[in-house]
Amino acid sequence: MRCKIPVTSKRRVLCVFPAYTPSFGTFAHAYPLMGGVKAFMPPQGLLLIAAYLPESWPVRFVDENIARATGADFAWADVVLVSGMHVQVEQINDIRRRAQSAGKVAVLGGPSVSGAPEWYAEFDYLHIGEMGDATDRLVTLLDESVARPPRQIRVETQERLPLSEFPQPAYDKVPLKRYLIGSLQFSSGCPYRCEFCDIPALYGRQPRLKTPDQLLAELDLILRQPVRPAVIYFVDDNFIGNRKATRDMLPHLVAWQKKNGYPLQFACEATLNLAQQPEILAMMQEANFITVFVGIETPDADALRSIDKGHNAKLPILDSIETINSYGMEVTSGIILGLDTDSPESEVRLREFVDASNVPVLTINLLQALPKTPLWERLEKTGRLDHDPGLESNVRFLMPYDEVVAAWKRCIAHAYTPEHLFTRFIHQMDSTYANRIKVPVRSQLTLANLRRGLVLGFNIALRVGLLSDYRRVFWRAAREALRRGQIEAVFNMGFVAHHMIRFTQEALAGQQNASFYAVRAEVPAPRAKRQGFLAAINRRAA
Repeated sequence: MRCKIPVTSKRRVLCVFPAYTPSFGTFAHAYPLMGGVKAFMPPQGLLLIAAYLPESWPVRFVDENIARATGADFAWADVVLVSGMHVQVEQINDIRRRAQSAGKVAVLGGPSVSGAPEWYAEFDYLHIGEMGDATDRLVTLLDESVARPPRQIRVETQERLPLSEFPQPAYDKVPLKRYLIGSLQFSSGCPYRCEFCDIPALYGRQPRLKTPDQLLAELDLILRQPVRPAVIYFVDDNFIGNRKATRDMLPHLVAWQKKNGYPLQFACEATLNLAQQPEILAMMQEANFITVFVGIETPDADALRSIDKGHNAKLPILDSIETINSYGMEVTSGIILGLDTDSPESEVRLREFVDASNVPVLTINLLQALPKTPLWERLEKTGRLDHDPGLESNVRFLMPYDEVVAAWKRCIAHAYTPEHLFTRFIHQMDSTYANRIKVPVRSQLTLANLRRGLVLGFNIALRVGLLSDYRRVFWRAAREALRRGQIEAVFNMGFVAHHMIRFTQEALAGQQNASFYAVRAEVPAPRAKRQGFLAAINRRAA
């Protein structure tokens, strides 16, 4: 549905999504292999706002991960809407400066401003909270005037718009072919309260849901674009946050896939206790889910309990991973170093876990404290928040800082040594890839897919198979995949390895951050000052 507030003025709205800082998880180094891919995933939240605005208001959408908003874009607009996460704080403020320099009113909404509105004192309007009555109030204010107000105006959601009334995201406003993966949302919120996570504070612990019909209609909309990502990621905070709802929805998704000849693959984020849900796993396998991101965080059961993540330890972690793999889904794991329970032995246990789990992709981060989390509150009370922007984390670790950073470097070096990475991929060929359903080949033989495959295959053969310094281990793994008839695995290994190995090399040289949640300028100095997340926290503390 669209906004029901009657409007009398026509407002040209420019929606601008800020660029991300490179990280392990966005695969930016691999985009050139894809021929035209420029960004990771469409920004679901801002696309929803673009679709919700009054129908009489023209909307222009710019994702600065694809192309920078131009002076002509700002000149066209009456209003500039921005959204983003904490990791994008500097890019968010840069868009604000450009908008206001052009004489335009700048409006900010989304998760970062909802968690830390005090970081954005110079925006004209702040929308705090999810889409709802505050959104309608904002529309009314902008309908009345687009002059910059003399002081900042804040609107805060008291009554959320139910997900069942959400409009279809404005996928028609973005070129889906420029994204590595697509995005789709079924639910919002998570019942767990992990100490470091801000999801419960922002979106609640009782998952709210779209209807299966909504979901399928959005998939139909995605399918109408002639060129689109092959994989769609469910951006739900926890795909099994409401298990009954997930069980009820999946048969509809399976039926849609069968009706359309399985045109898409799916991925999602879920808690590790997904391994205890065989009925859900079987339906996910039939729906062609191929990847599940799991925040494993640490292989230490006592450490998991200390951060209120004991649900990860209900079954042995390695057994849970093996169970998920047996349904054809590769596990991608989030790992945290710098926990209060860490010791010098934690690094050794983590490296052993990397080898034993055979999880190919692990995003190994230093602990960061985010606003509106129990971790932030605990560390703030005990004086353990460190606002020095020259550090890799805002947490004062119990272990010496330099030891923690050095352990992180040794762990990522171990994980992404080419021999280790491709050994884990070879394991996946039998434990995971062989368990995926066979989809109709005919439906995959589109011109777009053929072109994508030819471009990716050529670039992998050239950049990985010929020019890389790890080409021998790549071809050894590729032969294993081809011997099993797993051509897609060759593409996947080459694509992932190209990014992970290059990013690791840069991180070890001090050119990348030790956490997805930290930001610094791209500079060669390993301890250079960064103007981002930690600098914003400095302003909060001032």
